[in-house]
Amino acid sequence: MNGLRVFESVASHLSFTEAAEALHVTPAAVSMQIRALEQYLRVPLFRRQGRSITLSTEGELLLPGVRRGLGTLQQSMRQLRQDRLSGALSISTIASFLQKWLLPRLPQFHDRHPEIELSIHTSRTPVDFASSDFHAALRMSTGPSAGLYNEKLMDEWFLPVCTPELLAKHGPLRDAADLKRFPLLHSSDEEWTLWLDPGSGPGWQERGTAFDDSLTVLAGAEQGIGLALTRWSLAAQDLASGRIVRASERTVPCPRAYYFVCPEMYVTMPKVQQLLAWLREMAAAFPRP
Repeated sequence: MNGLRVFESVASHLSFTEAAEALHVTPAAVSMQIRALEQYLRVPLFRRQGRSITLSTEGELLLPGVRRGLGTLQQSMRQLRQDRLSGALSISTIASFLQKWLLPRLPQFHDRHPEIELSIHTSRTPVDFASSDFHAALRMSTGPSAGLYNEKLMDEWFLPVCTPELLAKHGPLRDAADLKRFPLLHSSDEEWTLWLDPGSGPGWQERGTAFDDSLTVLAGAEQGIGLALTRWSLAAQDLASGRIVRASERTVPCPRAYYFVCPEMYVTMPKVQQLLAWLREMAAAFPRP
């Protein structure tokens, strides 16, 4: 690669000395690179006549391709440097967190950083940064992910919610016995056993309508279908609007928390730093239940 760069400079100047000055190396170093390239290609690239040189037939054939290749490489490197500062920022997050917590706050991010275009993908699986174009991810986990930059953004809690009408019909929720009065909603991520007091006694059998995602559980509660166990980050906005109410003051910490993760080399990118700083601010302002 270095030999091709030297070859292009000598071909442009038709002078080893001027090429050396342009490349900030010695003429001897230029001569060595050209000689090594000619030996590798097994063809002469220049005709030498005293102090003057001209391109050989083989050199004239090689030069256009080298210039195209070097030009494309330089353009790609310029684009990469530009992408570090602005342009699309690809992140992956979980659908429930995106819809209920992140999406309502995104206008604030766009107002603050209009030059950054977000490309958001939803998934529950860990991101393989080596084989994808993602710059960062937001995930729920019990701890840091190995081999990546990790920063915990905020904790999470479980709480029971329903419509005001359903709560008025069945009365306040105090313990496991009161759950028998309610039609229950839950998902595999929000089982009622997570909320029950350990002293409630053995033998609790999960019952009620089960859904395969957290958003549907919450939507069912909002439509009055039943009492739902949900996460605080998902329900906070709807609780504030009055669409749903807390059926009990008891909240239980979730064993998982929200983490910002990215490759160590990406955390220094200005646009990644700007997103992380904004997420820190939003998470710090988000109240506990």
